Amino acid sequence: MDKLQSGVRDGEGVDSTLETEKRQQQLLRELQARPHMRISELAEQFNVSDETIRQDLEGMSQAGLVPRQDEGRVPVTGVFRLYSDLDARSASRKEERERIGRRAAGLVQPGSILMMDGGTTTLQMARQLAIAGTPCTVLTNSLPVAMTLGQSSSIDVVLCPGDYLAAEAAVSGAEALAFLDRHTVDACFIGASGIDSNGVSEAIRTLAIIKSAMIASARSRYVLAGREKLGHRDHVHVAELGDFNGLVCDEDPDPEFGEIFNAAGLSVYAGSAPVQRGPGG
Repeated sequence: MDKLQSGVRDGEGVDSTLETEKRQQQLLRELQARPHMRISELAEQFNVSDETIRQDLEGMSQAGLVPRQDEGRVPVTGVFRLYSDLDARSASRKEERERIGRRAAGLVQPGSILMMDGGTTTLQMARQLAIAGTPCTVLTNSLPVAMTLGQSSSIDVVLCPGDYLAAEAAVSGAEALAFLDRHTVDACFIGASGIDSNGVSEAIRTLAIIKSAMIASARSRYVLAGREKLGHRDHVHVAELGDFNGLVCDEDPDPEFGEIFNAAGLSVYAGSAPVQRGPGG
């Protein structure tokens, strides 16, 4: 955070400073997922001027987060990872993720056909499915999820084709979307970087599109997220709360969120049983 704030220009108010800091975080995430973007493309995506993006990049360059831009293009070979990659995230809140994974795996009926995306929480679900030996078929865009599930002889794993994102150890892109669109499954289980009254959101645009495709292909839909994600809204909107059958969380949500989820007809699974029950759960 401090490094990002060092790139904020003098004379800006507190609200403007926070807005700039948030945009710079999202900017780094987008550059990690989509190398070699032009400044004009970033300006259009973030709904700001080219000059604002240049100033953001200059401030981030001075903070040592990105190299200096060259002829309107960001040389991503020198972009440093501000956000944690998959390995780093896997080491944090491990017990909470294990609880979510165990609860989510318990929702899978033997013989089901599933879609699962990448991420540390869905990886824990994959581990629990493999330990239980639940017979099922899983389509996934995540290499770690595929390798974990593949340790069980009871689980058939189908890996999506597509463009490889090294930081997430997952694939995305047109080939992955076309592959997912050709399938209809019993249920999908996806992770999220934010959940609030507006719905489910994701930090990386290309992965948000994959999540949306899985939701569209599944008869039942579940989102996996720790309690710390509740109330947070990230860069890209993925789906409304009402698009899901259930939220699998490590702890019961605060009453405020419980009311929001109940109004959306969303079942919330925490601990050993659903704490709220909605249609389709």
